[in-house]
Amino acid sequence: MNAFCLPRVLPLTFGCAILVASPLRAQQPKDTIRLREIVVTATRLPTPTEQVPNGVTVLRGEELRARGVSLVLDALRETPGAAVVQSGSFGGQTSLFLRGGESNYVRVLVDGVPINEPGGRIDLAGLSAENVERIEIVRGPASVLYGSDAMTGVIQIFTRRGAGGAVLSTGTRAGSYGTRAIEASLSAGSGRVAWSLGASQFASSGVDTTNNAYRNRAASALLRLTPDSRTDAQITIRHHDGVYHFPTDFAGFPSDSNQFTGSRATTVSAEVGRSLTTRLEARLLLGWQDQRDTAQNSPDSPAETDGYGNLTSFRRRSADLRANVRLGPAFVVTAGAVLEEQFFHNAIGFTGSFASGDTVDVSRTNRAAYAQLLAGLGDGVSLTGGVRFDDNQKFGSFGTARAGLTVRATPTTRLRGSAGTAFKEPTFFQSYGGGFSTGNPNLVPEQARSFELGVEQSFAGELATVGAAYFDQHFRDVIQYTFAASPGAPNYRNIAGANARGVELEARLHPFRAATLTARYTYLHTDSGVDGSTLAVGLGQRPRLLRRPTHAGSVTLDGRFGARLRGGATLLFVGTRDDLDFRNADPVTFVPRRVELPAHVRVDAGGEFDAVPARGARPGLALTFRVENLLDARYEEVLYFRAPGWVALVGGRLSVGLGR
Repeated sequence: MNAFCLPRVLPLTFGCAILVASPLRAQQPKDTIRLREIVVTATRLPTPTEQVPNGVTVLRGEELRARGVSLVLDALRETPGAAVVQSGSFGGQTSLFLRGGESNYVRVLVDGVPINEPGGRIDLAGLSAENVERIEIVRGPASVLYGSDAMTGVIQIFTRRGAGGAVLSTGTRAGSYGTRAIEASLSAGSGRVAWSLGASQFASSGVDTTNNAYRNRAASALLRLTPDSRTDAQITIRHHDGVYHFPTDFAGFPSDSNQFTGSRATTVSAEVGRSLTTRLEARLLLGWQDQRDTAQNSPDSPAETDGYGNLTSFRRRSADLRANVRLGPAFVVTAGAVLEEQFFHNAIGFTGSFASGDTVDVSRTNRAAYAQLLAGLGDGVSLTGGVRFDDNQKFGSFGTARAGLTVRATPTTRLRGSAGTAFKEPTFFQSYGGGFSTGNPNLVPEQARSFELGVEQSFAGELATVGAAYFDQHFRDVIQYTFAASPGAPNYRNIAGANARGVELEARLHPFRAATLTARYTYLHTDSGVDGSTLAVGLGQRPRLLRRPTHAGSVTLDGRFGARLRGGATLLFVGTRDDLDFRNADPVTFVPRRVELPAHVRVDAGGEFDAVPARGARPGLALTFRVENLLDARYEEVLYFRAPGWVALVGGRLSVGLGR
């Protein structure tokens, strides 16, 4: 398929959905039931999606596993407005740009606990989808509920709860690039107790023939107790560690045979809730996050003396106490208070001609109070509003607010709109520096204001839906790194501003029982005019922001096909986007040259075939397959960092029911 035509072809899918909707009513079996989608992340209360004024996408773990999707980054590629960028092979640093914002503008949660570094940065390369119940993506500002970093959205990963008798499942697969993967899970659940355990390991020799191996291990556990109808408690633990070897420098030049990075992170979430009366519920969420990142480059030979070693670690400890007060059948007020302690350590050392080193050990405290109103006004009208006040030990006080409205204009038409503000605190590196960078303790938080308008139309008894949304965002006080700093002067400054606006289209239909066809398309316009920044290059210009495509879209078919086969396929289209060429930077100012990366199309497919269906106590055996980049497209998501070509993985999964 010609990539140039895809920006025209993808929107036509939405017209096709309308044309086929009427015949679908006759084809759909009468015993198929479509349940209302419920999300938690948007309001921190179980809320039907038709009452949420923001754009929301829910990815189900069961469907991802059936298609062989094992990494969160690959699941997010299908999300409207999301641009996932990985620097080369498996394990390469991976960033997410949501709705045109910076890569640190999205707060990522695991069972309510943030896993970003303080200040928003997160590398998604090693985030496994093993033992995941679902992933909720809420687009739009969400600082009112989640504080810093939630500038353009929030992603929350929910650990799987067991249900029914105990089931043990284990699987393995292998294939291209020396890839090997193994996973295992054990889960069970009753009315009062539910639990699950999961573990996985992934290894690959990588795209490059020298020093490009990657290994990642993950484990998770959940225990949920419901001793009575008024009380619930849950604790989850998620851990991952990985090592990534890479032979190139930051500009993509092959330069080293033994450098590597490592990452190890552990997240603990503990939440308890109690209904004190029929109208009042109290909830306490405790969070614990530890991450340790290393980078090592020893001399390659006895003749070479230059090398470096870097250790960066951060910790977050948080407590969030909130009350949900029901003022009526459709009125809920949430009021809460948050206390968070952040700790940061960075030690870097150089050997050889650049022998030097320094260490940074700092911490900061943040306190916040927030309130939210959810109100059903009758006749299909729902109102959402909230305010928040943050007080940070380092950068002072900050307030945010948001409001939204949804209207059921007709039984099949829903209108929605929202507006809000958000902020992002400076990172510890930006405030305190490290290595060859000088921090700036006087930085202020980055800020955003935005609004969106949306419409959704259903057909044939909701067997097909078509939706469209327009969003408009403005970012200011954006923190940028500059090389043009005098000795001792800060390298980080609040100097930038940017705009991001666009349109998201989505069509979903059910061509036959237990299968869903989804088409998504995003048009994004971004601009900035800051000379020498990483946002834009060129004084007096307003070029688009880096690594955000103007056109992007996907078409996904997944579900069950017959009695034994389940899975699906996805076509991803990513349009042209800009990047910086550091190989050809100006030799005097060090400003890199701006280049345009070409568009590309990627097709992924995967499935499970029940070779031996499980029945009662009899084990079940499923044959699994996964093909990524089926058309063997040659492309780069980061300039000079080649993405993997055609990847094929085959294997099997054994499931055993262990009884009650």
